[in-house]
Amino acid sequence: MNRITSLFQIEHPIIQGGMIWCSGWKLAAAVSNAGGLGLIGSGSMTPDVLRSHIQQCKEATVKPFGVNIPLLFSYSEEFIRIVIDEHVPVVFTSAGNPVKWTSTLKEHGIKVAHVVANTKGAMKCEEAGVDAIVAEGFEAGGHNGKEETTTMVLIPIITSKVSLPVIAAGGIGCGKSMLAAFALGAEGVQIGSRFVASEESSAHQMFKNKILDAREGDTRLLMKKLVGVRLLNNLFAEKVNTLENSGASVEELSELLGRGRACKGMFEGDIHEGELEIGQISASISEIKPATEIVKNIMSEYHLVKQQLADM
Repeated sequence: MNRITSLFQIEHPIIQGGMIWCSGWKLAAAVSNAGGLGLIGSGSMTPDVLRSHIQQCKEATVKPFGVNIPLLFSYSEEFIRIVIDEHVPVVFTSAGNPVKWTSTLKEHGIKVAHVVANTKGAMKCEEAGVDAIVAEGFEAGGHNGKEETTTMVLIPIITSKVSLPVIAAGGIGCGKSMLAAFALGAEGVQIGSRFVASEESSAHQMFKNKILDAREGDTRLLMKKLVGVRLLNNLFAEKVNTLENSGASVEELSELLGRGRACKGMFEGDIHEGELEIGQISASISEIKPATEIVKNIMSEYHLVKQQLADM
């Protein structure tokens, strides 16, 4: 047990990322049942859909699970009310100021973690009173910090500045990388991309297959004028890159992005014209597996390599 497993009452310090279009109740329940902490990704949901996913997750697991809420999302206030009404035990907030809702959530007995990409954000989390910090490095998929600080650099910097337990995110998808994160000072890991390529993920099969074909250099951090996002190379990503290189305005980029691109790519399977958010770790994913097996393999490798290092 460490502070993360004690805080969330879980067996393994593995948190599944709350990814839009990929993290429904099936994936969250599967990861929680495997001993980690599953998260429902609310960023692609309406209030009614979120409530339904929470209720179905409750039926599928008796273990703790959580909801990821992007605070800049238009439904965020309604989502806060829903997680309180439904007695969700854990909330991970992101994309916004942790001060806004942390105290309200904690007043209702909800554990709160917030995602940051720099030291300034981590210090703000501590002031806001969150229970844990997710420090997400440049390698991560989805929305990303503009600083382009890698996980290996970010984790020791943040853990040296705050007293809260830190969860490492970005570029972590196996036991070896989990052990490395712990060596840098983290007490838990948040894993997104590896769980996208799971049987329970709600990502479209075409997107999952595209991930299996990914190689080094097949993802890029784009749209930094809006909110930086790491995308898998395709026609849409090339259009974004061309627009950015030509000096496109925020309005032009918003128009291109605002045509349901994320849903089209990740959920509906348009691997050419859709937005495909995924991390650099996609280059090492070669098989779609059940979430239970993914968690088991990560923990087995973690303990094996830890023992090998001790023997050295």
